Amino acid sequence: MASEEELFANIDALLEEEPQLPPPAERARLREAAGITQARLAQALKSTVQTVKNYENGRSEPKSPRLEAYQRLLNGWAAKYPAHAVSVAPAPAVTPQPVSVPETFTGPAAPETSEAETAPVQAPAVAAAPERPAARPATSRRPATKKAAKPAVDPRFPHGPLAVLDGDGSAYGVDGIVLDCPATTVVELVEWTLRESGLGAAKLNRYGKDSDPLIVLTASAAVKLGLPERLEGHEQRRSLRLPEDHPVVKQVAKAKWQLTQRGFGPWARIYRKAQGRDRQCVQLAILSWDALDERSWPGVAEMEAADIARVLGVYATRVITPRGSTAVSGLELMTALRPPTKAVQDPETGNWVSGYNAGSLGTEPMDPAPPEATAEHPVVVNSGWTGGFLNEEAYQWVRSVDTLSDEECTLPFAIGLDLNTAFLAAAARLVVGLSAPDHFHNPKFNPKIPGSWLVDLSHIELDPRLPSPFTPDGTRPTGPAWYQTHTVAYAQELGHDVHPIEAYLRRETGAYLDPWHDRLRNAYVDTLADLGVTKDLDDRAFLAAMEQHKQNDPAMAAVLSAIKATVKGGVGKLRERPQGKHYKEGETWPALQRPTWRPDIRAAVISKARVNMHRKLNNMVKLTGLYPLAVLSDCVVYPSPGESPLDFLPYAASGKPQPGGFRLGPTPGLAKLEGVQTMLWAVDLMEKGLNPARHIKGGDAVLDEGE
Repeated sequence: MASEEELFANIDALLEEEPQLPPPAERARLREAAGITQARLAQALKSTVQTVKNYENGRSEPKSPRLEAYQRLLNGWAAKYPAHAVSVAPAPAVTPQPVSVPETFTGPAAPETSEAETAPVQAPAVAAAPERPAARPATSRRPATKKAAKPAVDPRFPHGPLAVLDGDGSAYGVDGIVLDCPATTVVELVEWTLRESGLGAAKLNRYGKDSDPLIVLTASAAVKLGLPERLEGHEQRRSLRLPEDHPVVKQVAKAKWQLTQRGFGPWARIYRKAQGRDRQCVQLAILSWDALDERSWPGVAEMEAADIARVLGVYATRVITPRGSTAVSGLELMTALRPPTKAVQDPETGNWVSGYNAGSLGTEPMDPAPPEATAEHPVVVNSGWTGGFLNEEAYQWVRSVDTLSDEECTLPFAIGLDLNTAFLAAAARLVVGLSAPDHFHNPKFNPKIPGSWLVDLSHIELDPRLPSPFTPDGTRPTGPAWYQTHTVAYAQELGHDVHPIEAYLRRETGAYLDPWHDRLRNAYVDTLADLGVTKDLDDRAFLAAMEQHKQNDPAMAAVLSAIKATVKGGVGKLRERPQGKHYKEGETWPALQRPTWRPDIRAAVISKARVNMHRKLNNMVKLTGLYPLAVLSDCVVYPSPGESPLDFLPYAASGKPQPGGFRLGPTPGLAKLEGVQTMLWAVDLMEKGLNPARHIKGGDAVLDEGE
């Protein structure tokens, strides 16, 4: 029989264990019995509503000191609101399956939830991730009240595309997964990621490559691994990389790992040469080194690690695993969806070799035609080209106040409409050149051939109350100039003869951007739907939903912002300019080594977007008699008799929007409300030569114009 001393020792051991909480369902019952909302409880615990939801559905457990505070509250409620003799005992612990889950796994895979809580299969990361657990037992201490975990989409990557590593070794992944990362050095982290983490993503095209796993480091994780919390010193801050003699860089080299040419910066890629078909590469992103630009990822860098994993996980699942800025990711998405090569069989030897993948841009960079290049490009400098350049840019136009009528000036409001991802809408079914340009003299214009045309459009007279469709500033052309095919085709559409003097045209063509458009369009529409803005809403409900969509879920709002930045940044990267004060005209720069340095494709997208905008402006005159006050990129400002777009947009007698003009809606190319100001405010800006569209949102807002 046990002695009193042994019994007391056992009891003391139990008392020293961490506080035990009631099962999740009981936590929710006690809170509801007390009449406390999840929001109020989150405020008291200095946490978030989603974290409280996680506590109450078993997706996560609090850690000290929040654990003790939460237990004290629940004990107090339990004394006040007993469960009326209903015994609520925790179910047996769930043991992770050893076949599909590596031993580093410390939390269950994402449970199935109700339809309202989950996103489609292609975006499983919409459900919130948990806070870090209080302890790391070999098996989960969470009650087994949930359904079986969803099977992994790809068994090679059971834990999703990425993880956010915190300083205590918790690696937060998608779907609430938390991995235990024992690494204390960057080299150990890379090896753990490739061998044990189960992170990565399957290729987006059958001929492409799997996405390398991404590890995002919080400031505390960076310090733990021997990295500086911030890059110190003027020189390092400008170059955004560690010096080659830094201990971590030396460790990486000593372990026979390599860094890419951009070195160890905010986005560091560490790799070894592939062994057979298996790539050995890990992407790191360091948050405290400003890896996530606030303009593209608003508020994300300040979020909890689990919430950052949720934001980046949704983006990775719907778009691509981030590989740098959103602009870099937008460009790499093009290549991932249209890989340059595929395996083909050599008819002579029967061996499988690498061959060109039809519809792609190939593997070799291509010189542009001189008018498609920039003034500093070697093609221009070395040839002495003086024949002018394409000027296909987004609108920056303000109407002359002299053209305003008395009726317009007496309207009380100015309303800004913004076209959703106008560049993305322009990329749909856009035929671009795939081969090198050929030079032609006096060609007959063909609207189906992508290229650059030297043509005189100065004879075309247009209404001064509308911008010219042929120039970014909306002024009338003064003589021959270079235009992209869509701009010249629109002149024909308006009923004018065009007689090109010269042209640089491409014989091989294709809708290169179609898969890029389709994937980003779906990502945009699905993310808006997660924020409560769905395609089934009528116009009034759509405007109401857009007023509050960012407040519904800041994490998903950040994903939406990143998707929009991916579109504009990706298009801008097609004509990336040289950087650095030491650059001299005529020298090459790194971007020119990419097959995706294609200023002609960028020009095609922007030309089509500007033509689409002018076509709508023209149709609005026919449908409503209204003329715009200003246009900036994809935002247009109209005078209005009321404070809502519903007061001036064209509708049929049935109540349906009239086709051809601006229409409200959540899909690319449709419009949303950008802002409302007084007509007096707008006219005052116009008289000063300022663009009301730039400031219509309030707060001195400035629209992102792309590149």
